[in-house]
Amino acid sequence: MSATVTKITPNIGAEITGLTGPALVDREAADACQEALDLHGVVVFPHIDIADADLVAFSRLLGEVVVPKVNDPGEHPEIATITLDPAKSVLAGYRRGNFLWHIDGATDELPQKQTLLTAREVDPAGGDTEFANTYAAYDALSDDEKAEIADLRVVHSFAAAQRIAYPDATDKQRAQWDTVPTRVHPLVWTRRNGRKSLLVGATADTVVGWPEDRGRELLDRLLAWSTRPEFSLRHQWRRGDLVMWDNTGMLHRALPFEATSRRLMHRTTLVGQEPVGA
Repeated sequence: MSATVTKITPNIGAEITGLTGPALVDREAADACQEALDLHGVVVFPHIDIADADLVAFSRLLGEVVVPKVNDPGEHPEIATITLDPAKSVLAGYRRGNFLWHIDGATDELPQKQTLLTAREVDPAGGDTEFANTYAAYDALSDDEKAEIADLRVVHSFAAAQRIAYPDATDKQRAQWDTVPTRVHPLVWTRRNGRKSLLVGATADTVVGWPEDRGRELLDRLLAWSTRPEFSLRHQWRRGDLVMWDNTGMLHRALPFEATSRRLMHRTTLVGQEPVGA
């Protein structure tokens, strides 16, 4: 891969320059990009202007691509349209949840492995994306803190996140949210290779076996810890940028923008490979 990889911060993020969109559709290039992602958690390709067909092809080289069950019509069913404009996406009404720290697929048995997001239109007034490294956040906890949370399990709920994003929701909206099944995951996600991360974010609703207020205090504290500046990265989008991240270990959120914004993103995600498990 004829490209330059530059670390962005000590704990999170790298930038890859010197490639075009078509150049990513190559086994050697994809492997090198995956290696950079494994090391840095988030990889930024500035101004790469990748076409939709190449985005799908590159994603397939990295893993199995998710085909969303509910999606907007288009040439590539693997690509999700990310916008707040209901004229551009049937899912626009749910996207305000993206303003909250989360991982994609937290209520699934297999949270999605990776996410790739490219900017088709940007909004200079808002819509930056922030990332937070929950591997580094876990590693930085004290031994006593790690012992306190080692065996805890957490109920993750789509409704919990939507209640925060839409506090004035109707009864009909709340009933729709409740149709999405909840999922219980360990608070500490231990990978097969022994690496650990914190599974927190807006979907983290209650700690199993704990009083609600005590569990809420812990989850809020760990989320605030995980998103401290030393573990975080803010990306200011430019048209044509592509960013991919390890969805299982990086929290992310979009900074708020108006529903009338022209901000428009295309996203692919990769099928999860490792259950959270106990």
